[in-house]
Amino acid sequence: PYWESPWGRGRPGWHIECSAMSVKHLGESFDIHGGGADLLFPHHENEIAQSEAFTGKTFAKYWVHNGFITINKEKMSKSLGNFFTIKEVLETFDPEVVRFFLLSTHYRSPIEFSDEVLREAESTLDRYYTTIMRIQDCLEKPVEEKGDFSVAGKDFSGVVHSFKEKFEAAMDDDFNTALGLGHVFELIKETNRFLDGKPSGPKDGELLLKAEELLSETGNILNLFNRTPHAWYLSLMKVGNIGLSEDYILG
Repeated sequence: PYWESPWGRGRPGWHIECSAMSVKHLGESFDIHGGGADLLFPHHENEIAQSEAFTGKTFAKYWVHNGFITINKEKMSKSLGNFFTIKEVLETFDPEVVRFFLLSTHYRSPIEFSDEVLREAESTLDRYYTTIMRIQDCLEKPVEEKGDFSVAGKDFSGVVHSFKEKFEAAMDDDFNTALGLGHVFELIKETNRFLDGKPSGPKDGELLLKAEELLSETGNILNLFNRTPHAWYLSLMKVGNIGLSEDYILG
């Protein structure tokens, strides 16, 4: 019941079945077709040939082929026995850490999996939530009723107002989430530098509020940064199995 080819072993009519399913559920032409990089040839090329010969229409407008998750430079797979389930990973790491880890590399590139890189992702996320806490603490302080930007505020203003354009350009570049996150953490770095200078006055406060709003908007796009710092730290306590609860600490 299988055919043999230079590319491997497969079921007869496999590409036809996939094409038929696509047409049935998505229509004769649709926007995005995804799959692993190993399916580019011959699987997806055959799907295109069969579907377009049958319908006379463009099969898919955009093709999204993801790189592999690797361990010690080898593809993670059941056959090699070098794989972890999401359930196992979430016993040690918060789900947001896993999502951040995956978005920190361009989807077309291979990404090396290890506890070490997940710890780095966790530490980087922690820097985000710590910065949000610093912003909120600063905004809660009384401010001067009058005044323009501080000297540091004028420089920070340029960073804040150029951020959105840079982030959108990264996302427009083939969903380059890695570059987009690079711009996010550049803004975070500059925000902390600005906070170190003890900003004061309403203009400086407006800048900090704008930075916080931009970071939140970016998080909504990537489905990251969607908790309060308090909720983030409670989650770290839970996955860290430190044997302490919020009630115990407050009590």
